[in-house]
Amino acid sequence: MSEQFKESKDAFIAQWGALGSSWGISRTMAQVHALLMVSPEPMSTDEVMEELVISRGNAHTNLKELVGWGLIRIVVKKGERKEFFEAEKDVWKMFTLVLKERQRREIDPALTLLQECAENTEDDKTAEGMAFHNQMKELEEFAQLASNAGDKISRLKYGPALKLAAKLLGVSK
Repeated sequence: MSEQFKESKDAFIAQWGALGSSWGISRTMAQVHALLMVSPEPMSTDEVMEELVISRGNAHTNLKELVGWGLIRIVVKKGERKEFFEAEKDVWKMFTLVLKERQRREIDPALTLLQECAENTEDDKTAEGMAFHNQMKELEEFAQLASNAGDKISRLKYGPALKLAAKLLGVSK
Protein backbone atom coordinates (compact mmCIF):
# COMPACT_ATOMS: atom_id res chain seq x y z
CA MET A 1 0.00 0.00 0.00
CA SER A 2 1.49 3.32 -1.03
CA GLU A 3 1.82 6.08 1.55
CA GLN A 4 -0.38 8.36 -0.58
CA PHE A 5 -3.10 5.69 -0.73
CA LYS A 6 -2.93 5.11 3.04
CA GLU A 7 -3.17 8.85 3.75
CA SER A 8 -6.14 9.22 1.38
CA LYS A 9 -7.89 6.20 2.89
CA ASP A 10 -7.29 7.47 6.44
CA ALA A 11 -8.52 10.95 5.49
CA PHE A 12 -11.69 9.50 3.96
CA ILE A 13 -12.40 7.32 7.00
CA ALA A 14 -11.83 10.27 9.36
CA GLN A 15 -14.10 12.59 7.34
CA TRP A 16 -16.81 9.93 6.94
CA GLY A 17 -16.66 9.50 10.71
CA ALA A 18 -17.16 13.23 11.20
CA LEU A 19 -20.17 13.12 8.86
CA GLY A 20 -21.68 10.30 10.90
CA SER A 21 -23.19 12.66 13.43
CA SER A 22 -25.12 14.29 10.58
CA TRP A 23 -26.87 10.99 9.91
CA GLY A 24 -27.55 10.33 13.55
CA ILE A 25 -24.79 7.79 14.18
CA SER A 26 -21.59 7.90 16.19
CA ARG A 27 -18.23 8.84 14.73
CA THR A 28 -16.87 5.32 15.32
CA MET A 29 -19.88 3.68 13.68
CA ALA A 30 -19.38 5.86 10.61
CA GLN A 31 -15.65 5.10 10.56
CA VAL A 32 -16.35 1.34 10.68
CA HIS A 33 -18.80 1.82 7.81
CA ALA A 34 -16.24 3.83 5.81
CA LEU A 35 -13.53 1.24 6.36
CA LEU A 36 -15.77 -1.58 5.14
CA MET A 37 -17.08 0.53 2.26
CA VAL A 38 -13.57 1.00 0.85
CA SER A 39 -12.35 -2.50 1.65
CA PRO A 40 -12.22 -4.75 -1.41
CA GLU A 41 -12.69 -7.86 0.78
CA PRO A 42 -14.93 -8.60 3.76
CA MET A 43 -13.18 -7.92 7.08
CA SER A 44 -13.30 -9.67 10.45
CA THR A 45 -13.92 -7.92 13.75
CA ASP A 46 -10.20 -8.31 14.54
CA GLU A 47 -9.20 -6.60 11.29
CA VAL A 48 -11.61 -3.72 11.96
CA MET A 49 -10.25 -3.35 15.50
CA GLU A 50 -6.66 -3.29 14.27
CA GLU A 51 -7.27 -0.88 11.39
CA LEU A 52 -9.26 1.64 13.46
CA VAL A 53 -7.46 1.05 16.77
CA ILE A 54 -10.68 0.43 18.70
CA SER A 55 -11.64 -2.11 21.35
CA ARG A 56 -13.33 -5.43 20.60
CA GLY A 57 -16.50 -4.29 22.37
CA ASN A 58 -16.60 -1.04 20.40
CA ALA A 59 -16.02 -2.87 17.11
CA HIS A 60 -18.59 -5.55 17.90
CA THR A 61 -21.26 -3.04 18.98
CA ASN A 62 -20.80 -0.86 15.90
CA LEU A 63 -20.68 -3.80 13.49
CA LYS A 64 -23.94 -5.19 14.89
CA GLU A 65 -25.57 -1.75 14.73
CA LEU A 66 -24.50 -1.33 11.09
CA VAL A 67 -25.91 -4.78 10.30
CA GLY A 68 -29.16 -3.62 11.93
CA TRP A 69 -29.23 -0.54 9.71
CA GLY A 70 -28.66 -2.76 6.65
CA LEU A 71 -25.49 -0.84 5.72
CA ILE A 72 -23.27 -3.89 6.17
CA ARG A 73 -23.90 -7.62 6.04
CA ILE A 74 -22.32 -10.67 7.58
CA VAL A 75 -20.35 -12.86 5.18
CA VAL A 76 -19.57 -16.49 5.92
CA LYS A 77 -16.27 -17.76 4.56
CA LYS A 78 -15.90 -21.48 4.02
CA GLY A 79 -13.63 -23.03 6.65
CA GLU A 80 -13.70 -19.93 8.90
CA ARG A 81 -15.40 -19.70 12.28
CA LYS A 82 -15.11 -15.90 12.43
CA GLU A 83 -17.73 -13.59 11.09
CA PHE A 84 -16.70 -11.30 8.28
CA PHE A 85 -18.43 -8.08 7.29
CA GLU A 86 -18.86 -6.22 4.03
CA ALA A 87 -20.55 -2.91 3.34
CA GLU A 88 -23.25 -2.10 0.87
CA LYS A 89 -21.35 -0.29 -1.87
CA ASP A 90 -24.27 1.00 -3.94
CA VAL A 91 -24.46 4.70 -3.05
CA TRP A 92 -28.18 5.07 -3.75
CA LYS A 93 -29.03 2.00 -1.68
CA MET A 94 -26.89 3.35 1.20
CA PHE A 95 -28.72 6.67 0.99
CA THR A 96 -32.15 5.04 1.05
CA LEU A 97 -31.17 2.77 3.97
CA VAL A 98 -30.01 5.76 6.01
CA LEU A 99 -33.15 7.69 5.00
CA LYS A 100 -35.45 4.84 6.11
CA GLU A 101 -33.62 4.33 9.39
CA ARG A 102 -33.60 8.04 10.23
CA GLN A 103 -37.28 8.22 9.38
CA ARG A 104 -37.98 5.27 11.70
CA ARG A 105 -35.87 6.70 14.53
CA GLU A 106 -36.61 10.42 14.21
CA ILE A 107 -39.48 11.45 11.94
CA ASP A 108 -41.99 8.76 12.97
CA PRO A 109 -41.67 9.37 16.75
CA ALA A 110 -41.82 13.15 16.22
CA LEU A 111 -44.93 12.74 14.06
CA THR A 112 -46.59 10.59 16.73
CA LEU A 113 -45.81 13.17 19.42
CA LEU A 114 -47.11 16.05 17.31
CA GLN A 115 -50.33 14.15 16.56
CA GLU A 116 -50.83 13.41 20.27
CA CYS A 117 -50.16 17.03 21.25
CA ALA A 118 -52.62 18.29 18.64
CA GLU A 119 -55.30 15.79 19.70
CA ASN A 120 -54.82 16.55 23.41
CA THR A 121 -55.24 20.31 22.90
CA GLU A 122 -58.02 20.25 20.31
CA ASP A 123 -60.67 21.37 22.81
CA ASP A 124 -58.55 23.97 24.62
CA LYS A 125 -60.19 27.31 23.90
CA THR A 126 -57.67 29.54 25.67
CA ALA A 127 -55.56 31.78 23.44
CA GLU A 128 -52.41 29.97 24.52
CA GLY A 129 -54.01 26.53 24.03
CA MET A 130 -55.33 27.39 20.56
CA ALA A 131 -51.96 28.83 19.50
CA PHE A 132 -50.22 25.67 20.75
CA HIS A 133 -52.74 23.42 18.99
CA ASN A 134 -52.39 25.33 15.71
CA GLN A 135 -48.59 25.17 15.91
CA MET A 136 -48.73 21.40 16.58
CA LYS A 137 -51.04 20.88 13.59
CA GLU A 138 -48.74 22.89 11.32
CA LEU A 139 -45.68 20.97 12.51
CA GLU A 140 -47.60 17.69 12.13
CA GLU A 141 -48.46 18.53 8.52
CA PHE A 142 -44.84 19.33 7.77
CA ALA A 143 -43.56 16.15 9.47
CA GLN A 144 -46.15 14.13 7.52
CA LEU A 145 -44.96 15.76 4.29
CA ALA A 146 -41.36 14.85 5.17
CA SER A 147 -42.42 11.29 5.99
CA ASN A 148 -44.33 10.91 2.72
CA ALA A 149 -41.45 12.40 0.73
CA GLY A 150 -39.00 10.03 2.42
CA ASP A 151 -41.22 7.05 1.61
CA LYS A 152 -41.52 8.04 -2.04
CA ILE A 153 -37.82 8.84 -2.45
CA SER A 154 -36.73 5.58 -0.86
CA ARG A 155 -38.85 3.63 -3.37
CA LEU A 156 -37.32 5.32 -6.41
CA LYS A 157 -34.55 3.72 -8.40
CA TYR A 158 -31.34 5.71 -8.80
CA GLY A 159 -31.93 6.93 -12.39
CA PRO A 160 -35.45 8.29 -11.85
CA ALA A 161 -34.37 9.79 -8.51
CA LEU A 162 -31.49 11.60 -10.18
CA LYS A 163 -33.80 12.98 -12.88
CA LEU A 164 -36.31 14.13 -10.25
CA ALA A 165 -33.57 15.82 -8.21
CA ALA A 166 -32.22 17.56 -11.32
CA LYS A 167 -35.72 18.77 -12.19
CA LEU A 168 -36.38 20.04 -8.64
CA LEU A 169 -33.03 21.80 -8.52
CA GLY A 170 -33.41 23.28 -11.99
CA VAL A 171 -30.34 21.46 -13.27
CA SER A 172 -30.47 20.24 -16.86
CA LYS A 173 -29.31 16.71 -17.46
